[in-house]
Amino acid sequence: MGAMQTEALISLLPEFALAAALAWGSGLRLYAVLFLVGLAGALGWTPLPQQLTPLSHPLVMAASGFMAVVEFGADKLPWLDSVWDAVHTFIRVPAGAALAAAVFSADGASLATAAALLGGTLAAGTHLTKAGGRAVVNASPEPFSNWGLSISEDAMVPAGLWLAFAHPLVFLCLLALFCLAAVLLARAVLRGLRLLLRRVAGT
Repeated sequence: MGAMQTEALISLLPEFALAAALAWGSGLRLYAVLFLVGLAGALGWTPLPQQLTPLSHPLVMAASGFMAVVEFGADKLPWLDSVWDAVHTFIRVPAGAALAAAVFSADGASLATAAALLGGTLAAGTHLTKAGGRAVVNASPEPFSNWGLSISEDAMVPAGLWLAFAHPLVFLCLLALFCLAAVLLARAVLRGLRLLLRRVAGT
């Protein structure tokens, strides 16, 4: 029985990695995630779970692509990026939960619900780490560190999605390191979140 359960978990590894990548990526660049996954499905790079196939529709791709461009620009402007992050607290987290659940939609309601809970938690943690870290960096008078972090996030999302599809175990290991780093930087992140709240309250 134990061996059968182990084999079942191994068989679900690609789905676990994809769900985790979608949730994690949503906390960083939600619209880029939606567009890139839709593009991968539309071009036949990889088969998508049934509940994710609407992302490949031309209208959905046009909307997600447009918003990805808007987010790309907003994320490069100090303090505007923090306001954008504050607003998207109410968008990225439920979106990450929904995308993670969609990966397991064909595997039963229980597994999809568990994926939604874990995906929402992962998206929230990633989003808060990003928002807090960027708020700390924005306190610096020079813009280059903010641009560097933003460009790094732009690169991390497609790289993470590719790893999740091509090398799921590698992605999950790197995600574990990301989560560990977020925990170690929690004090700085909390300081940044306080700065962000004060800034938003003053606008």
